[in-house]
Amino acid sequence: MARRAKPKSKAKTRSRPSAAPIELYYWPTPNGFKISIMLEECGLPYTMVPINISQGEQFKPDFLKIAPNNRMPAIVDPKGPGGKPISIFESGAILQYLGRKTGKFYPADERARVEVDQWLFWQMGGLGPMAGQLNHFKSYAKENLPYAIKRYDDEVHRLYGVMNKRLADRDFLAGKYSIADMACVGWVNIWQRQGQNIDEFPHLKAWLERLKQRPAVARGLALGLELRKGIDMKDPNVQAVLFGQRAR
Repeated sequence: MARRAKPKSKAKTRSRPSAAPIELYYWPTPNGFKISIMLEECGLPYTMVPINISQGEQFKPDFLKIAPNNRMPAIVDPKGPGGKPISIFESGAILQYLGRKTGKFYPADERARVEVDQWLFWQMGGLGPMAGQLNHFKSYAKENLPYAIKRYDDEVHRLYGVMNKRLADRDFLAGKYSIADMACVGWVNIWQRQGQNIDEFPHLKAWLERLKQRPAVARGLALGLELRKGIDMKDPNVQAVLFGQRAR
């Protein structure tokens, strides 16, 4: 049975009825997919609480108590450290926490962990922000700004090249499959939307196909896609919320 979590919204549960689920505050975006994939990979019971960012639900006071930066994803784990609830925002921090909690996909060995951390932070500081800006200026900017589009297109192309070179002699970014791969796959999966040609990056293309063959990745990438149906991203009211950063 689904459990309703704050802020009030329709919630979808992936759990056994007897389990106390983690609350996943979520919208189907590359950042949201990071956590849905990790939860699916770890087999953790969770309740998905939609945060409709096009309607400004990220600004609701109850959500801001969990995620003060008014961004999703965020989680509340009712069985946190010491058996007490804990709330966590920022996708990288959530991935690390879940990795430590479960002992999965985030190695305990320091050298191996540093390898994972490097690529996780690389995604959070580079691939995500640059691809996000490229998508904005290509698809949503009110003015056509060729300099901005070229600037971010070149950088995303460079970052794809970094991944391609890294994957030339290994199956996954940090050696073994890890949260670093989960952090990146949602962004690379929309290469067409970013105007990139995945065939230029054969090792990256093979990595993407390898990850999408994992059942947990497929489930994580599919979570909540129906929520986006009918949303007009060209609607000035929607853009005012998403890009003006104010409540509707």
